[in-house]
Amino acid sequence: MEIVLATKNKKKVEEIKRITGGTGIKILTMDDFPGCPEAEEDGDTFEENAVKKAVAVAKYTGKTALADDSGLAVDALGGEPGTRSARYSGEGADDERNIGKLLYEMRAFHEGERGGCFVCCIALASPDGEIRTFFGYAEGAIGNAPKGSCGFGYDPVFYPRGFLRTFAEMSNEEKDALSHRGKALKELKKHLKSIC
Repeated sequence: MEIVLATKNKKKVEEIKRITGGTGIKILTMDDFPGCPEAEEDGDTFEENAVKKAVAVAKYTGKTALADDSGLAVDALGGEPGTRSARYSGEGADDERNIGKLLYEMRAFHEGERGGCFVCCIALASPDGEIRTFFGYAEGAIGNAPKGSCGFGYDPVFYPRGFLRTFAEMSNEEKDALSHRGKALKELKKHLKSIC
């Protein structure tokens, strides 16, 4: 079975390939299909965005497509940055600027008020229109300054519950076992094993 990943984020591709290894599935990327469209992430929920991206790629390629939409929901900020996590700091947003804005918005909140949750929805869409979704969550807290050099996104400021190290201070194996994407991909992996 071949699955096309509906993302151009190389770090996400690497993480998904690593976690789905051993399923016997061949992973393709949008780079394998020149002109493959990137759907705009304008949905109100992670699920809407993931489904929209997977369906667009499945239609274009004629193959089963996998998309994820994920982000950080911070309690004190009413769930922000949420579905706008990758674009949180506006035009030209990158990891460093997004983290800078988050820490600025969190500056008045003390320990105990800095709870947050990483959320991931993975959508699997087949060319004939069948859609399955899988969810994963990682509860934790937002630190006061970035720590660690591994991972991407908000990993340097996210402490998973029960740990004194950020995701960016953990090995890939440690993070995969705890992360929102790792949990959603484990559910996906179970599904794929049942149909392959």
